[in-house]
Amino acid sequence: MRLLWASVALLAAGSLLAGAAGWGVPDWLVLEQIRLPRTLLAVLVGGGLGLSGAVLQGALRNPLADPGLLGIGGCAALGAVLAFYWGVAAAFAPALPLGALFGAGLGCAVLLGGLGRHVSGAALILGGVALSAAASALLALALSLAPNPFALAEITFWLMGGLEDRTLLHLALAAPVILGGCALLLGLGPRLDGLALGEATAATLGVPVQTTMRLAAVGVALAVGGGAAVAGGIGFVGLVVPHVLRPWFGERPGGLLWPSLAGGAVLLLAADLLARLAPLLLPLQAEPRLGVLTALLGAPFLVRIARRTVA
Repeated sequence: MRLLWASVALLAAGSLLAGAAGWGVPDWLVLEQIRLPRTLLAVLVGGGLGLSGAVLQGALRNPLADPGLLGIGGCAALGAVLAFYWGVAAAFAPALPLGALFGAGLGCAVLLGGLGRHVSGAALILGGVALSAAASALLALALSLAPNPFALAEITFWLMGGLEDRTLLHLALAAPVILGGCALLLGLGPRLDGLALGEATAATLGVPVQTTMRLAAVGVALAVGGGAAVAGGIGFVGLVVPHVLRPWFGERPGGLLWPSLAGGAVLLLAADLLARLAPLLLPLQAEPRLGVLTALLGAPFLVRIARRTVA
């Protein structure tokens, strides 16, 4: 565990020192206004995604569960796209993250409201798939009706995920939401250990199954929605991190929460640092999108998990 947090500190230091021109701090204003928010957001967003993945895999007893399963990220993206679409983001910059946060909150309310009083793992998965499909359809509709090519390009660019040009204002908007979601999820450790035995067995042991499922959904909505509000679409972090850490920290869901929090921060810091240094090492005109990099890292890992599960 100490090695994980040491890695977070080391990568954060590297992120503060890395820039478009190479290593170093040309000006303290650059460090304070550009690199510091980007680094802290990478820690928060990555940690929230990693922790959310560990909680969902434990609560649903599904090794392929990840934060995108509940459709909250899609709802956050839809809220941000609508802020783009109606031109609110151009007139009022914080409208984009606020729209995404509103979309995530509305998605969580629809998900839990649609499930009614009896919430189970299977119902949560089915509700999340339905919500994700609806958000994807509405998102495609908004893209197809984009008012002009420039708005379409801007929306598409944001949807691919990234942390560049984020400010202290973005950090102030997202940090309380992500931290609140992470605090809620970290408190579910003992309940997740009970759910690992099955919902019926957990209920006989005194675990409030339906309340735990609802709290897990709300915590994931806060952690993932807050991250999507400032970083756009970043996938596979919540899927990959718990699987990488299980050989070292064991299969117990509750024991994997803190390591997944740190592991998610490590993965996103490393991916963001790689994106920042890529134009210096490769013949690229601009940084590759962060969401594209995490997808390239996560897709082969997903195939490996599937093959190991089938075997």
